[in-house]
Amino acid sequence: MSENLFTLFTARFPQDRSRIFLERPDGSVLTYADLLDRCGRLANTLLALGVKPGDRVAAQVEKTPEALLLYLASLRVGAVYLPLNTAYTAAEVRYFLSDAEPTVFVCSPHRTGEMRSLARDLGLPQLETLGADGLGTLTDKAATASPDFTDVPRAGDDLAAILYTSGTTGRSKGAMLSHRNLASNAKTLRETWRFTPEDRLLHALPIFHTHGLFVAINITLMTGSSLIFLPTFNADEIMRLLPKATVMMGVPTFYVRLLAHPDFDRTSTRDMRLFVSGSAPLSAETHKEFSARTGHAILERYGMTETNMNTSNPYDGERIPGSVGLPLSGVEIRIADPQTGKALPQGEIGVIDIRGPNVFKGYWRMPEKTKEEFRADGFFISGDLGYIDQKDYVYISGRAKDLVISGGYNVYPAEVEAAIEAVPGVADCAVIGVPHADFGEAVVAVVAPKPGSQLNEKQIQSAIASDLAKYKQPKRVFVTTDIPRNAMGKIQKKDLRETYNATFRTT
Repeated sequence: MSENLFTLFTARFPQDRSRIFLERPDGSVLTYADLLDRCGRLANTLLALGVKPGDRVAAQVEKTPEALLLYLASLRVGAVYLPLNTAYTAAEVRYFLSDAEPTVFVCSPHRTGEMRSLARDLGLPQLETLGADGLGTLTDKAATASPDFTDVPRAGDDLAAILYTSGTTGRSKGAMLSHRNLASNAKTLRETWRFTPEDRLLHALPIFHTHGLFVAINITLMTGSSLIFLPTFNADEIMRLLPKATVMMGVPTFYVRLLAHPDFDRTSTRDMRLFVSGSAPLSAETHKEFSARTGHAILERYGMTETNMNTSNPYDGERIPGSVGLPLSGVEIRIADPQTGKALPQGEIGVIDIRGPNVFKGYWRMPEKTKEEFRADGFFISGDLGYIDQKDYVYISGRAKDLVISGGYNVYPAEVEAAIEAVPGVADCAVIGVPHADFGEAVVAVVAPKPGSQLNEKQIQSAIASDLAKYKQPKRVFVTTDIPRNAMGKIQKKDLRETYNATFRTT
């Protein structure tokens, strides 16, 4: 039997194909019948462009229903879908395209000139366009194609997608995700988060990333439910659409911005059953404030590009602020010594290792790097630091590369950040290590205040002095309105280290 992910989705589609799959903010809709029709046309178009099973289809396009259908059409023809961040420059796109060698590359019409030149330089066979209005050469060709299409059979281990990592510690690596990787995670999350065909997911995430594409979209399709599909996050639009939705998935920044909205309260969220947060750490303070304002406890989970989702706070049961919850069904989590790889006891901080059907097949065309990142017993070395408490809840302490070693002592940024975020008036915080002549590294905090708050370095240092051992306390605190984050809300600590690297330089 074929394990093509799209074929598995269709088994869960509503029998009544006139049911809504996607609704735009303006009220226009895409039914399941529309999905099958237009996706079939795009699949036939990809075949006509020369796409064969295993070929890559790359896309750097704005978030539209048509872009989503392109992902599904790629699955149907047995191709490997490669979504690219719309913020990537031509130089960055050059690397991804030269590495993946797609048969078809789809770009925004306004970038046709530079991308055509790039495609010619790289010898790419086909360049097509798809704009923010859902129009382009790709949809022009699809309009005259047949809607009838039979999904290409795929084995579970066949590739469905390649997602490139952010590349903050070197050149980006293409994580190879199979049909089984994506299907197993969608099925598990559907059950874990109690999705039903009656759910309506408020979707304001980008679709070039695991969270917005493989979590939000795949769960919806694996349930036969529906989406309210926003091009970007806008707090006023979210407030307007909340009464139509039952579930929302977002990054912590979304929830911080909603809490700043004067009308966000229990009344505005009364029809919601679930708020999910991921892609970046959710502060315990935001979790508590959200619960107090709305009566909803945000459900935080933990995932990676290479593994999809690994853990989740429970749907029923305690959702602990600061924790990413329990391992998902079928997923094994252990904490290992960073140097030896030996499993550590509960409560001790080490590297998080992961094993399960969700874990990717390896890095595209990087067999040696792939080998380095897996233990002999098949566990993937995540690079995240964390620990497991006595209730089996998992906590993230930061990335191994972000660990600060000051005077020979390990300082975990997440612990210091949690203490600072509890200080009244703090909106955002990042803790980094910078070179120091005496200590090797010194702890430095970068803090963004809430609007109207007057914070200074000495106030913050004094407020946390009794909460942290002396060696963990920041030697400098910089108050700023600019803490850099990427499109998924992750703080760019590499940029901060570059900015503050010379803080203690004496010459």
